[in-house]
Amino acid sequence: MSSPTQSDDRASWRAVYALCIGFFMTLLDTTIVNVAMPAMITGLHASLNDIIWVNSAYLLAFAVPLLLTGRLGDRFGPKRLYGAGLVLFVLASLACGLAGSAEALITARVFQGLGAAAMTPQTMAFITHLFPAHKRGAALGMWGSVAGLATITGPLLGGVLVTHLGWEWIFFVNLPVGVLAIVLLVLWVPDLQPGRAHRFDVLGVMLCCLGLGLLVFGVQNGEHYDWGRVAGPITIAEIIAVGVLLLVGFVLWQASGRNPEPLLPLRIFRNRNFSLGNLANIIIGFTVTGWFVPLVLFLQTVPKLSPLMAGLVTAPASLMSGVVAIFAGRLSNRANAKYLPITGFTLLALAIGAMTFLLHDGSQWVLIPSMLTAGTGMGLVYSPLTNISTRSLPRDLLGAGAGIYNTSRQFGNVLGSAGTGAVLQVVLASTGDFTSATRAAFYVLIAALLIGLTVAFAFRRVVADSGRASDPGLPVTRPS
Repeated sequence: MSSPTQSDDRASWRAVYALCIGFFMTLLDTTIVNVAMPAMITGLHASLNDIIWVNSAYLLAFAVPLLLTGRLGDRFGPKRLYGAGLVLFVLASLACGLAGSAEALITARVFQGLGAAAMTPQTMAFITHLFPAHKRGAALGMWGSVAGLATITGPLLGGVLVTHLGWEWIFFVNLPVGVLAIVLLVLWVPDLQPGRAHRFDVLGVMLCCLGLGLLVFGVQNGEHYDWGRVAGPITIAEIIAVGVLLLVGFVLWQASGRNPEPLLPLRIFRNRNFSLGNLANIIIGFTVTGWFVPLVLFLQTVPKLSPLMAGLVTAPASLMSGVVAIFAGRLSNRANAKYLPITGFTLLALAIGAMTFLLHDGSQWVLIPSMLTAGTGMGLVYSPLTNISTRSLPRDLLGAGAGIYNTSRQFGNVLGSAGTGAVLQVVLASTGDFTSATRAAFYVLIAALLIGLTVAFAFRRVVADSGRASDPGLPVTRPS
């Protein structure tokens, strides 16, 4: 007969497996659209900017509410909020597949993003509460492996679906997977009971949403409006400036003594590793999302690969990232774990740097070594970065830390999609050469990775955990 500890461990791992199915879907949909962009442009009679917004709308709706949905999980219970988000995500996926215009698709993607935002903080909250600190690295390794695998499986799966069934099926595929995720949620995931009701920082939510929305809109649509007027006297520069001011106002409000319970408790940033980890998290989100937008478009535009072949070119990165992240997560429990993301950022920069010289209109199999290197780099960053960033947080800040950390990654994803999309459009408008435009986007990513590498070197050494007591969390009611 197994011991209670072994039984609890198995139950905790079953919960992680169940949650990772939904988590995989939400991150898969950040990149699966990329390989379908040419087919969407043709099928929906849309512009490149319209289709880039299909991705950016999802990322924006995913990123903005994360601080709020983390608190909602604390108030109503993470299982309930995860379930509500999962149902919304599946229904929105159906609407995406049925969309007959770019506008309808963008609208459905917004609801998809809101569903993903409700789900994502809860996966990290469950890991925090179900696993003691000395075992959390393995669970985060699984979580990071799923994150890396999903983000870069998108082009391959999308290529198969677009080639054989049509672009609509990149969304329809979520339906059976979503149903399985709902069933396993009911059967395997415990019901963590909320400890106390949280107040809602309504002003903070408004400032954050409006500020981030205006900032991304300005960056994304600058080239579309020739960096000039958008409507009447309103210009792109003014929209970006107002967005930045609102975000500054958001930070000031979070620091105000008149704010009874801020969405963003600024005292959490006194923890050096957490602050640096969130900056590095933005960089990795920016890089991975920003890398696939120009790369997949290049593969289908210059050498004119099919969506399936474009997906096969990127597949080695997917494989390596998923495998490496599992082992990297376990190694991240060690005190010198910062050398994992240091190595990862270095390998990513080298891989993308090599690709800038290898892009051409002939055979693309020459990119495979760079893809393997990039996948290894991502696997060494994802889960170790999470463990390093959150491991030394005080227990009363773990919930807030999970929400902030997920927000920073999605904020990086938004900026990566919008930023590289803007670079592509600017260089294309001036040169008309897609290869030059792709290289210009890659140069931006390499510069960002050098910042990430510098941040990783600045992490403090974390003493390895020796205790076996789990962190006090929400009361647990396990499924029978």
